[in-house]
Amino acid sequence: MATRDDLDQLIDELAEDDPALPSRVAAALERRELARQLADRRREAGLTQSELARRMQTSQGQVTRFESGADTRLSTVARYAAAVGMKVEWSLAPVARPRVTRPRPPRQAGSGTSLAASGSDIA
Repeated sequence: MATRDDLDQLIDELAEDDPALPSRVAAALERRELARQLADRRREAGLTQSELARRMQTSQGQVTRFESGADTRLSTVARYAAAVGMKVEWSLAPVARPRVTRPRPPRQAGSGTSLAASGSDIA
């Protein structure tokens, strides 16, 4: 199990006021990891940020912003990947949502039917 640190505690505290915060943080971490992987590919290919920018027909500053984890358009991600000889495979997955349990209203006496009274047999 991963060790929790001060940032994890801060996110938990802020999530009390903003329950969607943990999922937004997780999405940002996924984007940052993708940017790191692509930057690694650029370096493995022996390309500078300027050379990659020319291939992408953009500025070196845009490449720097992307590699630093800035929120980026999907088309930019695809162009970056193509410039380092890769392709992005897009997929969707359901978001794991915590189950919310709601308390059941109290049952009124005589409102339920028992199995014995309904004639059901349980073996």
